[in-house]
Amino acid sequence: MNQTQVTEFLILGFSEIPQLEKLFFPAFLLLYMVALSGNLLIMVVIGSSPALHTPMYFFLVSLAVVDILCTCTILPKLLDSMVADRTISYGGCMLQLFFFTWSLGAELLLFSAMAYDRYVAICWPLRYSTLMDPRACRLLAVAVWTVSLANTGVHTGLLLRLPFCHSNVVQHFFCEIPPLLKLSCAPTRLNEAMAFAADIILAVGNFSVIILSYVRIIVSVLRIRSAAGKRRAFSTCSSHLLVVTLYYSTVTYTYIRPASRYSLDKDKVVSVIYTSVAPSLNPLIYSLRNTDVKAALRKLLC
Repeated sequence: MNQTQVTEFLILGFSEIPQLEKLFFPAFLLLYMVALSGNLLIMVVIGSSPALHTPMYFFLVSLAVVDILCTCTILPKLLDSMVADRTISYGGCMLQLFFFTWSLGAELLLFSAMAYDRYVAICWPLRYSTLMDPRACRLLAVAVWTVSLANTGVHTGLLLRLPFCHSNVVQHFFCEIPPLLKLSCAPTRLNEAMAFAADIILAVGNFSVIILSYVRIIVSVLRIRSAAGKRRAFSTCSSHLLVVTLYYSTVTYTYIRPASRYSLDKDKVVSVIYTSVAPSLNPLIYSLRNTDVKAALRKLLC
């Protein structure tokens, strides 16, 4: 088979529907601005309020950092491709894949850390300060970033060994594993097996842990006698459960299937949810449904 070295990729984006592409640009620009400003605001509000220097908000700041990493990896190039250059160099594509996969894995693991924090706070309140001391929080954060870094290192390394000779046209709006595997002229069974294994461990596995944690949380909350106590406990968990369900369902749908079953239109819509919509909604959901964050925000603005 004649193989030519690919030096750049052509990102099609949403060019197959040019009538709507002009509407997509302001929409994605708005999502980028909301995600960037909202997550930065969350970090500033929590950092400037000593009352919010607790494990729950420590992980919320970590989530904001991950969301900023994700949006800054994907959306600037997407906006540029809509108005100017649709090409991306081979190295730029691999870097985009590396940082996106890193943020994706870190977010999945962070959700589990946040669920564990809520589980300890509600089910073991007397031992909370011991089990979730600053050292434990730092160790959890280091584990999240290290495991997700190892995960993206494996996937990026496996992709770097593949030759691309069928085409250099990426049927997507950024460099993601499934559409890139379709361009390879070498067997991709190992890549698909590793992607499937990572999805089972990071997505399905973590989601199962979160669900089990929330089952225990709900049982503990139902034992609370006061209605105000029940409302407060549920309010701190409902926003997290909403974000988790939205994120895990879309990520699992994308990565648990082989590359041969990749669908252009459906997968683009699903990818928009976890690359653009979720990072924009996270600060809104966690701030609008959290009285402590709203109080700290009002204090900061005043």
